[in-house]
Amino acid sequence: MVTLLERYQGCLIGGAIGDALGWPVEFLRLDEIKQKYGPQGITQLEKGRSNLVEITDDTQMTIFTVEGLLRAENRGRNKGIVHIPEVVYRSYLRWLNTQGVNSDVEKDGWIYSIEGLHTRRAPGNTCLDALMSGKMGTMERPINNSKGCGGVMRTAPIGLLYKKEQAFKLGCESAAITHGHPSGYLSAGALSYVIAAIVAGEDLDTAVEQALEECVMYPSSEECSQLIKKAVALTNSDISDLQAIGSLGEGWVGEEALAISIYCALKYQNDFQKAVITAVNHNGDSDSTGAITGNILGAYLGLKGMPENWVKEVELSEELTQLAHDLVKIYEDTEKWHQKYPGR
Repeated sequence: MVTLLERYQGCLIGGAIGDALGWPVEFLRLDEIKQKYGPQGITQLEKGRSNLVEITDDTQMTIFTVEGLLRAENRGRNKGIVHIPEVVYRSYLRWLNTQGVNSDVEKDGWIYSIEGLHTRRAPGNTCLDALMSGKMGTMERPINNSKGCGGVMRTAPIGLLYKKEQAFKLGCESAAITHGHPSGYLSAGALSYVIAAIVAGEDLDTAVEQALEECVMYPSSEECSQLIKKAVALTNSDISDLQAIGSLGEGWVGEEALAISIYCALKYQNDFQKAVITAVNHNGDSDSTGAITGNILGAYLGLKGMPENWVKEVELSEELTQLAHDLVKIYEDTEKWHQKYPGR
């Protein structure tokens, strides 16, 4: 049996591993990846210029999603009322500050003090522009028409903390803060649901099937739901992984990133290493498809289902471990906790 803590650790650290594996090849075409790393592509974590196995904005924003959720829980318990997406939005504004863009938000809590987060790792323009606008996007009042994968790549933690249907809605709301196209936020809702279903004890195939059933209940879901269906069907086909991924897209937009990740996770659901290697070796957004695949399979297999050396090597592994412990606790009525996750 995989414990709850192991699933939480696996989800967060697994996402960071997939992110870090894909980061060196994010902007390379497949032929360039093979030319640089050999016919199998990139298969091992690689240290960057900082001499670290670097995470990117995908993991950075995932961390700030966790912070927002725990701050919202604190606020709700102590003030009796909370609008979770708004608290998450303010955490994203703190992330914006770590990228060198000043915003009018409290710079408190322990996450903002993590030095390793105060670095730019190719942050998405949509996230930057939306957060710099001073407006918070919602599904009802979209801030733009973007369906980039910057929404889905950060919402896995929502599925750790909330039950399935609530996780889907909150995943959508959190992505819609910066991404206004339905495929940009429905993909995030679907990922959050898949994670919540895994935590609830569903097998991976059932988790994806249930997420799809929830997705089609939302307006303008056809694009996202059809690509998820295609990804599921491709796992039972005889075509190569490269052909399958190529037919799903390149992952720069939400529904493609999720579909590629679902394909890789389902196809290699008992082999974390094979799944994330497959997820990053293609023409598109390698770090995001790696991160989402890592989130899904990390939650499914747990921490012990991932290569131990990868867990130790990836940047901010200790901090991600602490976040997983805090998510399991959800809340502590202590002064130390209130300072870590101020309820405002």
